[in-house]
Amino acid sequence: MAEAQVVQKARQLPYVGAITEAIREVLREQPSAFVAGEDVAGAGGVFGTYGGLLKEFGPDRVVDTPISEEAIIGLGVGAAATGCRPILDIMFMDFLGECMDEVANQLAKMRFMFGGSAKLPVTVLTMAGAGMSLAAQHSQSLEAWLCHLPGLKVVMPSNAYDAKGLIIAAARDDNPVFVILNKMSLRMAAEVPEGAYEVPIGVAKVVRPGTNLTLIAFGRMVHEAMKAADGELKTLGIDAEVIDPRSLQPLDTNALVASVKKTHRAIVVHEAVRFGGLGGEIAAQLQELAFDYLDAPIGRVGAPFAPVPFSPALERHYVPNAAMIVAETRRLLGV
Repeated sequence: MAEAQVVQKARQLPYVGAITEAIREVLREQPSAFVAGEDVAGAGGVFGTYGGLLKEFGPDRVVDTPISEEAIIGLGVGAAATGCRPILDIMFMDFLGECMDEVANQLAKMRFMFGGSAKLPVTVLTMAGAGMSLAAQHSQSLEAWLCHLPGLKVVMPSNAYDAKGLIIAAARDDNPVFVILNKMSLRMAAEVPEGAYEVPIGVAKVVRPGTNLTLIAFGRMVHEAMKAADGELKTLGIDAEVIDPRSLQPLDTNALVASVKKTHRAIVVHEAVRFGGLGGEIAAQLQELAFDYLDAPIGRVGAPFAPVPFSPALERHYVPNAAMIVAETRRLLGV
């Protein structure tokens, strides 16, 4: 179902509420769908994203698991291969280290290894990002890990509308899809229609049209890019186009290239560590496909190569923001 087919009247809903509503729609729509994870049932999730679902759907479809990410992903792989459509919760993205063998060598590969005869319609929801003083083991952005694994799809909604639509699209997909959510976005509200709708996986969105700079930003960094574009960059006379890829794997490279052909300059912004981040891959693709249109090298804004600090003061300096985007723009354009 495309975005244009949504006919219900939109209303303001916070990001956290959009997540819950999306899962409710999926459980109603798909009898073989169930939710499994740590504290998803009795507690409604550590961030409240599963609140009320246990009461509505019961313990057979909203399942508290042991504290074992390895077991959660293993459960999902087996259940999906035998006909179910599991929705799995990995509480913090950092905990992927506990189950990466199941993710990389089973979830991502099984459909290929069985010649397509085994479908793995698994949706994995996980929280990423810093800003809550949760320290180095609960604050990372590791999307590049997942995007490097053939067989996985990876999406990163920046707002409540996209969160609901991408979760529903992921749950309807016959491939494993990771939905990377951001804990600092949970209270951010947006217009979200009632009922089920999809945001198509693999389609980027131009959030703000512009003419002389492209800002490609993921997740919460979309809001920082908008703040920079509508604030100091506008004051400097720089008309920045802001693009939200929404889907990181598959990546809508055509949309990014089209923007760069128009603006002739680009900066990629992500909360993840800059070194080895997805920004490097995007920069490489842009220089391969749009080199003749570029008037400057591709800029990048990301976190420093260090663990996320616990100290609130240090964390504020660590996480990329609008001021850092402006500084990189000044460096790139020489203004």
